[in-house]
Amino acid sequence: MRTLHLPAPNERQRLFLKDEHRYVAFGGARGGGKSWAVRVKAILLCLRYPGIKVMIVRRTYPELRANHILPLQEMLGDLAKYKDVVKEFHFQNGSMILLRSAQNEPALEKYQGTEADVLFIDEATQFTEEQYKRFTACVRGVNSFPKRVYLTCNPGGVGHQWVKRRFIDRAFNLGENPDDYNFIRSLVTDNKALMKSDPDYIKQLEALPPKLRKAWLEGNWDIFEGQFFEDFCPTVNAMAAAEAGLTPEEAQALRRYTHVIEPFEVPRSWQIYRSFDWGYAKPYSCDWWAVDHDGVAYLILQDYGCTENANEGVKRPPQTVFKQIAETERGHRWLRGKQIIGIADPSIWDASRGESIAEIANRYGVYFDKGDNERQPGWMQCHYRLQMDEEGRSLVYFFDTCKAAIRTLPLLQYDEHVPEDLDTSGEDHFADSMRYFFMARPVAPRIPEEPGAKVFAPLDIAFN
Repeated sequence: MRTLHLPAPNERQRLFLKDEHRYVAFGGARGGGKSWAVRVKAILLCLRYPGIKVMIVRRTYPELRANHILPLQEMLGDLAKYKDVVKEFHFQNGSMILLRSAQNEPALEKYQGTEADVLFIDEATQFTEEQYKRFTACVRGVNSFPKRVYLTCNPGGVGHQWVKRRFIDRAFNLGENPDDYNFIRSLVTDNKALMKSDPDYIKQLEALPPKLRKAWLEGNWDIFEGQFFEDFCPTVNAMAAAEAGLTPEEAQALRRYTHVIEPFEVPRSWQIYRSFDWGYAKPYSCDWWAVDHDGVAYLILQDYGCTENANEGVKRPPQTVFKQIAETERGHRWLRGKQIIGIADPSIWDASRGESIAEIANRYGVYFDKGDNERQPGWMQCHYRLQMDEEGRSLVYFFDTCKAAIRTLPLLQYDEHVPEDLDTSGEDHFADSMRYFFMARPVAPRIPEEPGAKVFAPLDIAFN
């Protein structure tokens, strides 16, 4: 049997490996070496307690496979046999590591009768509090093995609030013993292996908008409130212009430090896209984008609204909407005769109410491809596009005639229940349309030459 050789853990990982509280949360920022610590802790428990049963959970199977199954196979070798049918590692001493994913409710139902002595929930903020409680109900058994729950977590996600309440705010409900809970804060700067193997990773975090940077780089749990698109600048940023030695007029002329510009004649050689968000009981947003030869996108035209007469509240039926869109594309000089690529919310293909919105659009010669509706990656693409480089230049601009876009983006707020998402009770129709387009033309974050964000050292934390 081969010997297990493990690299030395960093200081925060060592605290996690030694912690024996009933509930332990580890993390606070991205890239803190959390998954490695989970795997090592699971292995050490199995070697120390013959016959113990350990379970590791991730939200999706691809994440589970990439972050745990494959690395554990490489780490363990012949120390444990992996049974792919049941997704389990069996040790010769009778110990087991169960690997489980639970992306939906049917998957959760399968684990209702599962028993485990120690539970690891990796990326716990991806789960609701109800899902968390159903997992922790699996930690039971009549034996002498320790009964513990270990979580790894970052700020944000659907589980942000319940993790924050227990481990950050330490605001406990009746029946929750404060002595059972401990939080170990870990930042990317603690992960020396990652810093060495991927030195640009921290620069990517530093390139994020301020609130996301504070959450994912600095591990701040208290910042997901207020304006969602804080990186959208509808007017010239006077401070940035002054620092660059420019007057506001010069900055406007050079299209620096602002996303809103005066219209210009769109070259015929630029590709045109049409993005679309439909609402049965809310406004629709149809938006035309021109993409230049460097991949910079310009919102050049909009058709936005849901009524023919706003005072009377008369709703425009889809037939009227697509007739108008078709007429615009036949008549406008920037669109006429162009091969336009349409992207829309996949829900417009829903035919459960009869003829789908997509089918109606097709009748008028308005065609769409299904957009990627993943929300968090879509919002990240929005941030990447809005990001300014060192010279104050963006990857997206808005013609100042597109009033609905300019009006609604600054009004959107963070969702208090899903902190990395925006509040859908706001006027988010253009934002959704924009997200579909950006996901069809994804860009990478632009890493600054000299990151301006300060990287904070780990805080000293008093452990109970």
